[in-house]
Amino acid sequence: MERAWDLVIRGGTLVDGSGAAPFEADVAIKDGAIAAIGKIAAAGAQEIDARGKIVTPGFVDIHTHYDGQATWDGHMQPSAWHGVTTVVMGNCGVGFAPCKPEDHDRLIRLMEGVEDIPFPVLTQGLPWNWESFPDYLDSLAARRFDVDIGTQLPHAALRVYVMGERGANREDATPADITAMAALAKGAMEAGALGFSTSRTLNHRTSDGQPTPTLTASEDELTGIALGLAAAGKGALQFVSDFAEPEEEFAMLRRIVERSGRPLSFSLVQNPRQPNQWRTLLERLSEANDAGLTMRAQVAGRPVGILFGLELTVNPFSQHATYGEIAKLPLAERVAHLRDPQFRARLLAEEPQATPGLGTSLIQNWAIMFLMGEAPDYEQTPERTLAVLAQARGVTPQELALDHMLENEGRGMLYLPFLNYADGSLDPSFAMLNHRDTVPGLSDGGAHVGMICDGSFPTSNLTHWTRDRTRGPKLSLEAMVRMQTHDTAQAVGLHDRGLIQPGYRADLNVIDYDGLTLKAPSVAYDLPAGGRRLVQRADGYVATIVAGEITYRDGEPTGALPGRLLRGAQAAPQAIAAE
Repeated sequence: MERAWDLVIRGGTLVDGSGAAPFEADVAIKDGAIAAIGKIAAAGAQEIDARGKIVTPGFVDIHTHYDGQATWDGHMQPSAWHGVTTVVMGNCGVGFAPCKPEDHDRLIRLMEGVEDIPFPVLTQGLPWNWESFPDYLDSLAARRFDVDIGTQLPHAALRVYVMGERGANREDATPADITAMAALAKGAMEAGALGFSTSRTLNHRTSDGQPTPTLTASEDELTGIALGLAAAGKGALQFVSDFAEPEEEFAMLRRIVERSGRPLSFSLVQNPRQPNQWRTLLERLSEANDAGLTMRAQVAGRPVGILFGLELTVNPFSQHATYGEIAKLPLAERVAHLRDPQFRARLLAEEPQATPGLGTSLIQNWAIMFLMGEAPDYEQTPERTLAVLAQARGVTPQELALDHMLENEGRGMLYLPFLNYADGSLDPSFAMLNHRDTVPGLSDGGAHVGMICDGSFPTSNLTHWTRDRTRGPKLSLEAMVRMQTHDTAQAVGLHDRGLIQPGYRADLNVIDYDGLTLKAPSVAYDLPAGGRRLVQRADGYVATIVAGEITYRDGEPTGALPGRLLRGAQAAPQAIAAE
C-alpha cells in the first residue's frame, strides 16, 4: 500500500548540502522529517512543483541577535526572508539572561550600544518574565517561530549577574566569581544553551560610551567558564576580538580550547588598519586544527558596511550644526529644508563638528563610499566611489551625497564598506570563505537596525559567489550551499539538519536560482514603540519549509510557525529507508 506524504517537492534540482553535484529528484516529507528522495509515486497532502528550481537545505545562520525580537515576534525577519530556517543568537557576549530586575536597563543600554537596537524598543518589547538563563529558555520554549532558534549564554549578562557593579566596571573576577560563573555556565548548557559567547573588542560599547563588561576579562576567567562547559560535556565557545596582539590573543584562545576540550569559533574580518592580519590568523587556525583542536573562524561573504541615510542612525551631515537644527523633525520636513536652496547652501558650506561615536573620517570618507542602488552591488570598483563620481559630474562629494539621499522623498542610501574591503575587492573574502577551517557567519540578523543590514548574507552569498561575480573567481553552487547549511549546522552541534537526506529535519528551500535577486535595503517602522529598522528582501524564494511546514511562499509568510527553541546540540538522525 502506498504511503501518503505530508508534502512532496517534485522535479527539483537538489543541492543537498553535502557538496556533491546537484541532481534531479523528488523529496517526500513526513512528520517534520525528510522521508524519501527519488521518484516519489504517492501523492502528498501538499505538493510543490520545483521543476526548473533548485532545492536546498534551509540555511543555518549561526551569528544573529534576535535575543529581544524572539520574545515579542514570531517572525525572525529579515533572516527568514532569505531562506534561513535556523538562527543562533546570544552572540558577542550580549543578551538578556541571566539578569536581576535592577539590571534590566543596564543590559538594554549595552544591547543598544553594541547592536544599535533602541532603548525604547527593548524597554517596551521585552517581557522580562525570567531572571535565570534557564528561565529565559523556558520563556522562549513557550513561543513559536518561523525558524528554529538556538541561543548562547552571553558573557556580559553572566558577569553582571554574578559580580554586579564590579562586573559592569570590568574589575577582575575573583576565584569565587569565576567559580560562580562556571557553575551557571554548566547549568545553562544543561538547560539547553548551544554555547557561551564573549566580546573582547573596543568597538562594543554601551549606549553611553562605556566598554562592554567583558572587554578585559582575564584568561583565568574565560578558562574557568569554558571549564564549566566542559563539566556539562556540551556547548561551543564564541569570541569576537580586536586581535590587537594577534599572536598572543590567538594563543590564549588555543589554550582555552586545549584546557576545556570545547569547540571555539571567532569572528574573522579584514581590518583596514591591519589589512593582512587575517592571513596570520588563518595560518594559526590551520595549525590548531592540524593539532587536533576544533576551532573555526566565522567569516562574511561581503563587506561589513554602514548604510547612511536621512532615515538612518547617521548620515554624512550628522555632525553639522546646521543639520542638527532639523535632525529631530519628521522626514518630510527635513527633506523640505534640505531642498531649500538657502538651507542647502548653508549646510554644504559648513564644516562638521567632532562628536562622540562615528568619526567624520568615516562618515565623510568619500573615497570608500558608494551609492546604494535598487540592485545592490557589494563589490563595486573604485571608479564608483562618491569621490570619483562627484569629480566626473562636476560637483562635490557632499553635493552628490545629499542629492542621492534626497531621492525617493528622502529615502536614498549610501554605503560604506568598512571591513573586508581594504583591497577594494572581495578577494580576501573569497580566500576566507574558501578556507577549510571557516564557516559563514557575522550576519548580525536582528541587530544594527539603523546602520547595517546584513541579515541578507545567505542570499548575496548565493547570487554573488556562485553566479554574478565578475571581478575574480567564484564558488560552485554546491560548495556555497554546503557552507551555509551543513557546515554552519555542524559548527554549533546541530547534526540533525543541513542535509537533504532521509531522516534529516525537513528544513528546505525551493529557489528560482536564475531569478534570485537581492532587493535594496529599506526602512520599516514595525518594532515595539514604533521603532525603526532596516530590512532587505529578495525575489526568488519560491518556498521555505521548516519542520515540513511551508512558512514562506514567494517571499511572504504563510502564517505557519513550526519553529521552536532548540535545547542544546541535536544528534544526527538514524537514516530511514528510502521509498
